[in-house]
Amino acid sequence: QVGDKVMVLARSGLWQEVVNVPASHTFPMPEGMSFEEAAALLVNYITAYMVLFDFGNLRPNQSVLIHMAAGGVGTAAIQLCKTVENVTIFGTASASKHDTLKESGVAHPIDYRTMDYAEEIRKISPKGVDIVLDPLGGSDTSKAFNLLKPMGKLITYGVANLLTGQKRNLMAMAKTWWNQFSITALQLLHQNKAVCGYHLGYMDEEVELLTDVVTKLVNLYSQGKIKPKIDSVWPFDQVAEAMKQMQEKKNVGKVILVPEAPKEESKKAEN
Repeated sequence: QVGDKVMVLARSGLWQEVVNVPASHTFPMPEGMSFEEAAALLVNYITAYMVLFDFGNLRPNQSVLIHMAAGGVGTAAIQLCKTVENVTIFGTASASKHDTLKESGVAHPIDYRTMDYAEEIRKISPKGVDIVLDPLGGSDTSKAFNLLKPMGKLITYGVANLLTGQKRNLMAMAKTWWNQFSITALQLLHQNKAVCGYHLGYMDEEVELLTDVVTKLVNLYSQGKIKPKIDSVWPFDQVAEAMKQMQEKKNVGKVILVPEAPKEESKKAEN
């Protein structure tokens, strides 16, 4: 209804003061949730939830590899893994973020810049892992598939390897495309593994499915089991600095844009 506080799901067009979306793509905010948390919840937590539970079928005593573990989907996935008993989490991130990851529940943080994460995982778990969340693409998808235990599941949901800085890098794109993982149904048969592809942007019409997931997420939020991690909040006129925060991989959690700079009073109230 008019005046309700809502979370909004849209593919694009949200970097502006006024947005127009179908009512079916809005969801009431739960009690106690801030607008910043609402902005950080839907895309990342829907993605993490569906990848882990609908495709991954995560169960107690399993192991999961989460790439970009300190990012938006990564932090959501860690929190959701913690809702299942005795799940072992491997997470790749730069070394400066490892302490934060350990505090959040990652048993084995791995610095992908200085180590071969596949080798590190094999040292700890020679058979590999049950689920790999792959937002990277390219040769990393092949590594992920080879890391799976029998009956393991690889869910690919992005191609972050295409993005190597502020400018489009055609060499990186060509290399990622050339190394992109490919497998036939017959090969899968012999491997006893599953490969799934996920893209939230192409589920616009699946209103019932998405509403069901959001209902589950709101319940988990209300129970205190999940809480969006906000890295930083930037007004629109500092969008370049906000993008730089992500491009330089400094963020832990979500980088949020707001139409104007937060007032000092509200900052003090939050503290």
